[in-house]
Amino acid sequence: MTGWLLILTLLVLGGVLSNLGDRLGSRVGKARLSLFRLRPRNTAVLITVLTGSLISAISLGLMLLVSERLRTGLFELDQLEERLANSRRLLASSQLELNRAEQGKRDAQQRFEQAQARASKLRQELAPLIAQRNRLEQERSRLNLEVRDRDAEIGRTEAELSQVRKRIAAGAQELKDLESNLIALRRGDVVITSGQILSSAKVALERPEQAQQVITALLQQANINAFRRVLPGQPPDRQILLVPRNDIAKLEDLLAKPGRWVVSILSAANVLRGERQVLAFPDLRPNRPVVKAGEVLASTTVEGDLTGPDGINRRLNLLLAAAYARAQRQGTLVEGLQFDAASLNQLGRALGERPAGQVVQLEAVVLRDADTPDPIAVELRWLRPPADDIPRGPRRP
Repeated sequence: MTGWLLILTLLVLGGVLSNLGDRLGSRVGKARLSLFRLRPRNTAVLITVLTGSLISAISLGLMLLVSERLRTGLFELDQLEERLANSRRLLASSQLELNRAEQGKRDAQQRFEQAQARASKLRQELAPLIAQRNRLEQERSRLNLEVRDRDAEIGRTEAELSQVRKRIAAGAQELKDLESNLIALRRGDVVITSGQILSSAKVALERPEQAQQVITALLQQANINAFRRVLPGQPPDRQILLVPRNDIAKLEDLLAKPGRWVVSILSAANVLRGERQVLAFPDLRPNRPVVKAGEVLASTTVEGDLTGPDGINRRLNLLLAAAYARAQRQGTLVEGLQFDAASLNQLGRALGERPAGQVVQLEAVVLRDADTPDPIAVELRWLRPPADDIPRGPRRP
């Protein structure tokens, strides 16, 4: 309705102004007036032209006054077109970022599925151990009814049952840790876990003022290691490691005391690939011997009916896990044990080719002395029992 009213107003106004211009021009012509030293006829034409221009100016001004869209289109059209072009470029950039985010989501989903497959495989590996524990418990109940001369065999079975329970507990803990990390894998790659050692060193200061230099070097090394894990492929040219100042001050005071120490920088939380900060805290403990050469960290018994390669490899892996757990309880800071993989494979083949029914005792023996931060090298040794010790079935009373 407003548009029609505007058109009607313009028509009426144009007619009125045209009539006024015509009358004014006629009167000027009849009066033979002269403006700017022009001839009367030219003066009448000039009056008519000015009247027409006034009509156009009033019409345009009225339209601009009434219509906001007309004002916008007349004075801001170029700016609107530029904004539209910028908006289109931003939309294209946003679409590209969205495609990258979708690709990252698909990669994270793939890693999540792999972690789920690993968890399922671990559950399947735990099932034979639980079944073995049930068999050993039944064997213990039966052996309790036999004569006193089987007490030694019952003791060995008890020890084997205790080791199996520890392995089941260790496997259950690993399964729990893996399931807890599935949430982190939904969001991205966990490259540093909570409590992971970023740098470590043995320290024995000759002067207390050396503490600050040692701590600075250790923090720099921890920052480099964290940078390479969190932002791989980028030069470690900035500080991403954050350690509380009061913790550093306490560490300097403790290092000033005489003694042999092991200083470690540990991660305070799980860190995903691409994060910009890594929270950490220092750990200080006395440097002391953890294991000695020839020390037996763990032992196990391979039953006579266990000859399959899968079962033997599982038993060897459990023996190594028990040895590492023993080393951790004794205070080691290293991750995992060092062993000769070729010798381990050769031992597995030898166990699979041994005579049927032969029971074998295996031990994980330390090869050399190791302190708190030193790597621990072990060797799996096969202890063949005498022929009289090979079980030939239970004797009837």
